[in-house]
Amino acid sequence: MTSTIHLTHSLFNEKPFKVLENDSFSVESFIYPSGVEGLKVSNSRGHLTLLPYMGMIIWDAIFDGQSLKMKDMFSQPLPGKGIADTYGCFQFSSGLLANGTPGPEDNYQLHGEFPTSKMVDAYIELDGDSLKVGSSHEYVKGFGYHYLAKPSVTMHKDSGLFDIKMSVTNLLKDQKMPLQYMCHMNYAYPENATMTQSVPDDAFKLRESVPSHVHPTKEWLAYNDELKASGKIINKLDDSSRYDPEIVFFTSDLTKFADKAEFRMNLENGKNFVTKITTSEFPIVTRWILYNKDQQVAAFALPGTSRPEGYHAAEKAGTLIFLNPLEERKFSVTTGLEH
Repeated sequence: MTSTIHLTHSLFNEKPFKVLENDSFSVESFIYPSGVEGLKVSNSRGHLTLLPYMGMIIWDAIFDGQSLKMKDMFSQPLPGKGIADTYGCFQFSSGLLANGTPGPEDNYQLHGEFPTSKMVDAYIELDGDSLKVGSSHEYVKGFGYHYLAKPSVTMHKDSGLFDIKMSVTNLLKDQKMPLQYMCHMNYAYPENATMTQSVPDDAFKLRESVPSHVHPTKEWLAYNDELKASGKIINKLDDSSRYDPEIVFFTSDLTKFADKAEFRMNLENGKNFVTKITTSEFPIVTRWILYNKDQQVAAFALPGTSRPEGYHAAEKAGTLIFLNPLEERKFSVTTGLEH
């Protein structure tokens, strides 16, 4: 039996408010000093901090006392027009009309228009041993595109794993709509962690373009040449001095290898960060590693519909999706901490 609680802005105040509590879950609403509304969703293993009215961003994820998210410069989420205004979260939805870092021919903000979108119709749904939080956003421009996006996050009883889902519907009745989507998970950088995957290592290739936000040093260029010559990917986090600026790898089309793919980061304490995908939904996975005094991230598997090199790059590569009028596309990622 499914039970639904429809949220309203009046439930969110500076003083935390217990919206729901049972033997398996608790949900607490609150407002950050910045004015952003948050939900703390907990089970016996830990909690997620969600921003149901700001892009359904997962701001934080802590399980078994272990933080899953990157080290960043933000003490709280900040309202802004784009993700760069509040780049301290564990996960955001990159896209949807264009995704990733804009290329020289592109004209859109970093990671697209969606990440910090104002959401409506936020809700909590209880179904057996699962609890889902979702909301929606209708994007519409006169003489432009019109879509409905419905992101959600589902937590499970006694589990450190959770599901991130997204559905996108082209609401135009007479026109196709481009779609680029990446489930952008900014995982922590655990020293000496080892990364493994169910697809061959040589599915990954080093990024050869240099985005505008990357400012190479001589040492970084030399290391990139070394990686390029070897053809190897980084599977062990044992040399943090090498990852500033960022090192990025992209896979080829993963549907060539398997219907399902799993990626893990094996920690020294014996636990794993894990990401599981269906390759027909996410044919491309990006690995992004960055380490400096201000930001430390080991995004070992960022599932996407294309490489995050921009709209025109995806168009040239033949990976740009077009939704037919009134067509819906759904995506699902399972991720989190496993023993």
